[in-house]
Amino acid sequence: MPELPEVEVVRAGLAPAISGATISGVNVLDERALTRHAGSGSDFERAITQRRVSAAVRRGKFLWFPLETVPHMPEEAIIGHLGMSGQILLRASGSSRERHERVRLDLEHPEHGELAMIFCDQRTFGSLAVDALVPTPDSAAGGYGWSAASIPRQVLHIARDPLDPAFSELHFRDSLSRKRSAIKRVLLDQSVVSGIGNIYADESLWAAAIHPEQPAATLSERAVSMLLVEVRAVLEKALAEGGTSFDAQYVNVNGQAGYFAHSLNVYGRTGEPCGRCSTPIVRVSFTNRSSHYCPKCQQDPSSRRPHTQSP
Repeated sequence: MPELPEVEVVRAGLAPAISGATISGVNVLDERALTRHAGSGSDFERAITQRRVSAAVRRGKFLWFPLETVPHMPEEAIIGHLGMSGQILLRASGSSRERHERVRLDLEHPEHGELAMIFCDQRTFGSLAVDALVPTPDSAAGGYGWSAASIPRQVLHIARDPLDPAFSELHFRDSLSRKRSAIKRVLLDQSVVSGIGNIYADESLWAAAIHPEQPAATLSERAVSMLLVEVRAVLEKALAEGGTSFDAQYVNVNGQAGYFAHSLNVYGRTGEPCGRCSTPIVRVSFTNRSSHYCPKCQQDPSSRRPHTQSP
């Protein structure tokens, strides 16, 4: 599933092309791409045709595109989630249909002219929808690329991510101190911290030398600080390298793959030597996923025994 770096790469690619553009036409080819939308495909088409897009915004793994306000109507946005295999591509107006194309938006931009924004999704777990914008609980900007303190109602439960200027380290520490769950499970909880998925959780925990099964509440203040440092470093490096692509499913708006996969230290490297200590990386099952870690660098705290002196 695309995580923060991959979704941010898509947002950054869309922003200059769609900000200020008018949606001149909409073609819903597969209503399975509208599972988050309250109405039908025809309703979706009517709701956004001839509307002007203000920006491209992201929080965690969600994207949204605020729409110019219509008199006597609530503020709205098109929200998108890429699911497991979703893609949002920019193409020339009138371009041929893409493989797995589900929804096409025809755009007219005052500077870039006519374009097509295309939502493709092989596995149809992603979705687009129109949703009302509501105030953010903390009165800070809703997300990246957007200065207004508003957010789609469906994204309201999603926490801020570690790269968000309004991210609260104090709130994060407090949340961890009350969680008996494994730290990896907490990192994947989008209501605690957003944008981190399986790949970047494994990479960050390895960098901070923390076992994925260590209960979050048992982490010291120093360990939490180190973890946040490493999470941010991993996300920023992945962003700089265009995200992680293992196959053709994740691409940017131009259809190009990211290359952070070449920088991974543990994820997908089962049996290979740890970059710190040369111990083989192990892979274990984790809630329908897998965890990758170094058993020496990331010792399981439950296996540690206090040192006792012989009489």
